[in-house]
Amino acid sequence: MRKLCMLFDGWSGLGRAALLAVLGYAWLVVVLRLYGKRTLAKLNAFDFVVTVALGSILATTILSKSTTWSQGALAVVVLCSLQWLVAKASLNWPWLFRMTRSTPRLLLLNGSFLEKAMEQERIGKSDIRASVRKHGAEALDKVHAVVLETDGTLSVIAKPGDGSTLCDVIGYDEARGGRSNAS
Repeated sequence: MRKLCMLFDGWSGLGRAALLAVLGYAWLVVVLRLYGKRTLAKLNAFDFVVTVALGSILATTILSKSTTWSQGALAVVVLCSLQWLVAKASLNWPWLFRMTRSTPRLLLLNGSFLEKAMEQERIGKSDIRASVRKHGAEALDKVHAVVLETDGTLSVIAKPGDGSTLCDVIGYDEARGGRSNAS
């Protein structure tokens, strides 16, 4: 009988979970609409952490009997408000921008691996090759650049151009023989 309680503890628990899931979902939709698209954007690690925390708050509110819906609803608003404030303030204060955002990093240029950058970012050649394959390139020499973006994804730039999308990437100017940009 004890094992069965772990699988089913009565209809009231299921009803509570269902009701809180509907309320939590509706509240999250309202709050996300009020705070805008940036709230769930994966622009950088900071945004990703907020997104994960929102999911955790919702799950705790739905499943934990010790957390009320109002506590969860308030926590969602506080977290979204903090993210909004930090994002807004970082536009005006460069030091806050640097503290909450990372900089893209060049890992491959003109088919050649940048070993020092890869070691510092802890990215292996196989990770880069996999990303290049996912982007449809068959050979590294057909790739102009691979960049580790601020959200942890790898961008593959297949055709050489003027480099205008790489101007803020650490190591791009240096790898091309120019002076290094911000580190």
